[in-house]
Amino acid sequence: MLFFILGLIGILVIIYFIFVNFYPSFGGNVTNELQKSYSGSANFSNGKFKNVKNVPEDLGFWQTLGIARKFFFTKVPKGVPEEPIQVQKLDSAAIADYNSDTRMIWFGHSAFLLQISNKNILIDPMLSNVPAPHPLLGSGRFSKELPLQIEKLPQIDAVLISHDHYDHLDYESIRNLKHKVGHFYTPLGVGIHLRAWGVPQNKITELDWWEEQNFDGLKFVCTPAQHFSGRKINDRQSTLWSSWIIQSETENIFFSGDSGYANHFKEIGQKYGPFDFALMECGQYNESWPDIHMFPEETVQAGLDVKAKYIMPIHWGAFKLSLHSWTDPIERISKTAKELKVPLITPKIGEPIILDKFPEPKDTWWR
Repeated sequence: MLFFILGLIGILVIIYFIFVNFYPSFGGNVTNELQKSYSGSANFSNGKFKNVKNVPEDLGFWQTLGIARKFFFTKVPKGVPEEPIQVQKLDSAAIADYNSDTRMIWFGHSAFLLQISNKNILIDPMLSNVPAPHPLLGSGRFSKELPLQIEKLPQIDAVLISHDHYDHLDYESIRNLKHKVGHFYTPLGVGIHLRAWGVPQNKITELDWWEEQNFDGLKFVCTPAQHFSGRKINDRQSTLWSSWIIQSETENIFFSGDSGYANHFKEIGQKYGPFDFALMECGQYNESWPDIHMFPEETVQAGLDVKAKYIMPIHWGAFKLSLHSWTDPIERISKTAKELKVPLITPKIGEPIILDKFPEPKDTWWR
């Protein structure tokens, strides 16, 4: 029996290494040479990127196994919608020909199309059905379709990526998008995955926290977040994570990426606020990982910290990646925002929103 168990473990280890090394969705690997190039970053030490606070803690094998067991085997009431979410469909020609006021279109979770200054900007374009290295390793999207399929998207001037987790950086999405994207902007290290997937080096710019990049009349600022990175067992913290600021001559927009609540929100607000609009993480939280994802009440406070005139909850409405009901994020943030008198924007997936003409909430569509 002992030899059988050891043999089975050996076979599984071999299968894992074959899978990781030959299946493309895992992306690239940070080399020693690249690590040396990161040594000038205040966020990099001992071969890994780090948060300002010493989080998240490194969990032992049994702790990790316990969390995994809880995640996969706990029955969550209303963890997914009873029926597929209905999204607002978009007309490809109307999207391609748009040249009016700045607007944003939510594709669910943290994926957005931003149309600003006659440019198309994609943010964290996870547009596949399952946020996992293989479709059999995760649960599917809450909606049967996207507002607009990838092949019908117009030419994309720039893509902003916050970090390398599967629900934000997706191999299939990048593979299908790369031929129509002008330039990719990522935190330090994330470009290794893009290069592994065939994106030319000259179309990738990697930034450290607080670095700015001008892009044809726009300014992108890579700003801090409190999170982590990694696409496989042995590359945790090998690439940086971030939030983003997008500025035009008239607009100032903040995208939180994934982040636990911490002082960096106040620092961002002091340096770059106030913001016309803030896309704020609100979903996939749990008491087992409080430092890397915000609870809805913290999301509202973070919106106040960055001095946002309006906030929109993101990182919910598309996938089950935690143990709360699928509507818990939006119900809790709606309650807290009302109590604190914070203007909240809650569009349907696919509903265009104009930044200087925010609609009044018409209905609680998630109910």
